[in-house]
Amino acid sequence: MTAQQEIEVLIRARYPILYVVTWEEERALATIEDVAQRLNRPVRTWSLTQGMKPSPSEKHGGALENARLSPELHALTQVHGEASPTVFVFRDFHPYIVDNRVIRLLRDLAAKLKARSQTLIITAPSLRLPMELEKEVTVVEFPLPTAEEITEVVDLALQAASQNAALEHELDPVRRKEIVASCQGLTLDEVEAVLARSLVERKKLDVEIILEQKKQIVKKSGVLEYYPATESFTNVGGMEHLKEWLQKRSRSLSDEARAFGLPAPKGVLLLGVQGCGKSLIAKAIASHWKLPMLRMDVGRIFGSLVGQSEENIRKAIRVAESIAPCVLWADELEKGFSGSQSSGISDGGTTARVFATFLTWLQEKTQPVFFIATANDVTQLPPELLRKGRFDEVFFIDLPDSKEREEIFAIHLKKRKRDPSTFSLADLAELTKGFSGAEIEQAVIGGMFLAFDRGHDLQQEDLVHEIRAVVPLSVMMREEIDELRQWARLRARPASRDDESPSSAPVPAKPSPPTAAS
Repeated sequence: MTAQQEIEVLIRARYPILYVVTWEEERALATIEDVAQRLNRPVRTWSLTQGMKPSPSEKHGGALENARLSPELHALTQVHGEASPTVFVFRDFHPYIVDNRVIRLLRDLAAKLKARSQTLIITAPSLRLPMELEKEVTVVEFPLPTAEEITEVVDLALQAASQNAALEHELDPVRRKEIVASCQGLTLDEVEAVLARSLVERKKLDVEIILEQKKQIVKKSGVLEYYPATESFTNVGGMEHLKEWLQKRSRSLSDEARAFGLPAPKGVLLLGVQGCGKSLIAKAIASHWKLPMLRMDVGRIFGSLVGQSEENIRKAIRVAESIAPCVLWADELEKGFSGSQSSGISDGGTTARVFATFLTWLQEKTQPVFFIATANDVTQLPPELLRKGRFDEVFFIDLPDSKEREEIFAIHLKKRKRDPSTFSLADLAELTKGFSGAEIEQAVIGGMFLAFDRGHDLQQEDLVHEIRAVVPLSVMMREEIDELRQWARLRARPASRDDESPSSAPVPAKPSPPTAAS
């Protein structure tokens, strides 16, 4: 059922007070007026700045009464004095619902509105509903424009562009579909504005300009960050199994996949040793799939005010869904939710409630938001997060093997404008057994500093000198890495080929007793 159909059904069923949550006030008002016209009912609108329109004096020829009342109370008395079946629309009335007098008047009005076949509709961008009105008020979520509505706006923009020979005014079906898809998540006013900006700035409709507008939505939210798609799979060494899995799902968020009968993928959980490329592959996924990437910093979710944390997680979810299709990335997730088990003692249950909201969204989400979570310490993850249905797959990213280390050396040498063929990558890979990808990168950077100080170009000896000076994490945290590898052996899917034990530490044949997170 669409929002328009829902509003019509509720009005016909004599629901007295509706609360329409939307940023698109004019679009919502147009929908309400269309419904009221079909039901042969007049519409009267109220706002703080303009009062009631049409006013009683215009409609009945009388003067305004009770002028000494505050505007919001005066408006409710006007509704009380109207006897005929009418639809009242109160714009941005939510700040006044905290007043006890307003609450009492609304409760008094509810029964009278129903008896008179009248409906009072409150439109506001956010929901503020006191407990006293929960039974009298029905909440309606007014959705953002559909693809069909956006297509109409795109067609109008192209029609207007056809009047100027300098502007591109024709789109092939593929580009038209890309433009419409990139506009989803914006209001109609935002769509019109960003299309006009694109025509002025690029002389054509450009997806990049539209994505810039979406960046603004993310910035204004204050709880998410927008990451540009700068990485690619070519910058990620190894992880063939994970890359293949992602490649098979590169079109899984499209309309064609829905028509084929495929559900939208939920996401992946990337477990692994620190510095082995979990964050890098997360960024590369968004670039490879050509989707906007949002980063959720769990630390930003928690606020000092009562109820602020719960509202922030709901806001983050709404913003992500408004940008969809997109990739949502949470780095080192265990640090944000590790205290959920003891939340009732430590923070009054705030972390537990935020985590519960987040888990429910992961399980039930319908919007094409691909969630990528990374974690270093699996024992700190709440067990509820690891159950089937939260993620499509759990991948374990181990230390790179010899071939992957060669590939990683080549990637970082190319990044720094050096020819990998002039180095013995096999020897470097052998020397860096047990190194993570991040440690290999730092070895290359350290070698370049050494070469620069010595006054010559980077050479094999510089890299070897730097490698021998490094104590890798696999040595310093041997026990923790072995424990993580044991856990992942039977519970996660390997991201890379398994042709070498990357660490010098032996891998036990049998896993140790399960930890709290297993």
